[in-house]
Amino acid sequence: MERPRTRQREKRMHIVVVGGGVVGMTTAYELSRRGHSVTLLERHAVAGNETSRANAAQRSYGVVYPWADPAMVFKAIPWILKQDGPLKLRFPPSVETLRFMVSTLRYAWSPGLFGLNRRAMLRLGIHSRERFLALEQELDLSFDGDHRGLLHLASSPDAMEGYRATHDLLNELNIPSRLLTPEQVREAEPGMVGSGPLHGALSYDTDGTGDCHLFSKGLATACEANGVKVRYDVEAERLIADARRVSAVLVRNRDGTSEALDADAVVISAGCWSNHLVEPLGLHLPIYPVKGYSLTVPMTDPDRGPTSTIHDDNYKVVSTCLGNRLRATGFVELADFNRDIPEARLATIRKSVESRFPGCANLDAAETWTGFRPMTPDGPAIIGRGPRENLYLNTGHGTFGWTLSAGSADVIGQVIDGEEPTICLDAFRPGRFQE
Repeated sequence: MERPRTRQREKRMHIVVVGGGVVGMTTAYELSRRGHSVTLLERHAVAGNETSRANAAQRSYGVVYPWADPAMVFKAIPWILKQDGPLKLRFPPSVETLRFMVSTLRYAWSPGLFGLNRRAMLRLGIHSRERFLALEQELDLSFDGDHRGLLHLASSPDAMEGYRATHDLLNELNIPSRLLTPEQVREAEPGMVGSGPLHGALSYDTDGTGDCHLFSKGLATACEANGVKVRYDVEAERLIADARRVSAVLVRNRDGTSEALDADAVVISAGCWSNHLVEPLGLHLPIYPVKGYSLTVPMTDPDRGPTSTIHDDNYKVVSTCLGNRLRATGFVELADFNRDIPEARLATIRKSVESRFPGCANLDAAETWTGFRPMTPDGPAIIGRGPRENLYLNTGHGTFGWTLSAGSADVIGQVIDGEEPTICLDAFRPGRFQE
């Protein structure tokens, strides 16, 4: 796809990007590449250290779908009650959790909305894959990245039948995919010798993998080499603005001192922490911290492990090969910002891996992690102009921040530079929750 030409500005802008996860870092790099002076603010000591730290490691361009899935509504209660179920709810739920659940139900029951949002997210996924391939050609980044596809396993005939409809949609959007028999699955994944039920799979042939944390840190180095000023251990406390423009970001440094950082424009990419910056300006972002868990461990026998990414629909656990490491991720938990890691969650993830790839790694020695996906109640991210003429948002990507980061960074750069975005952004508009 031919990229639109960047509009020439009379002067280069100084743009402040708030948030140094993978979305903020790709945004900073894109804006710098477009000729702007960029300062990035990150509250951690390194890039990609929150949601990007140990996520599922899949760049699942063909898998992206809205959180507010009508089919999920009817599965939610059985999943919550099942011991190994993929959806968990902390009791008693907080007011914020209940509000998010009610909003999700409202969007899930809006006629036709799921299909429209899913197509919009898939189109952004297609564009993001193109941008990732370009970035990997531009930069020498070491992050165990690859594009060897993704398999959604079918543990029942009904699951396989459901994949046929997804396969038809992917064909409609020219996203390469295949329906595989059990024999073809085992041929593609010879290490899959476990006893888990298998009735076939849907192969997303062009999906990718990669360590999001390593990518974010590598891109931070590339940003600094390109002139981006990356400031770690700083907190963006609030935006200083009048009725028309944001003039500065009030920053609190590690030593407790504060300063006002002047800006010609500001981009908010702070994930679950985005709302507190824009709500005082009249925009409410109902981003909820959906909790997930992961295990990361060196593979003792890589031949017994996955060759790429495997989604085990029996436990809703994703296992990914990262070089000589295994990353296994699972669960969608509504527990606010609780960072506890219950042993029961880890046991389910281990059970999934052993049912598919027995003996590939010593899972008891794995590094454990929990993090918060910044989820909107309808599903699409929040991308576009905010409530001031020089305020922009690129946030709320939920479980697909790693997947969509390169594409959303490119389109927000197009918006800032006054270009026609490569994809329609109606589904991602920041003000939709107040309409």
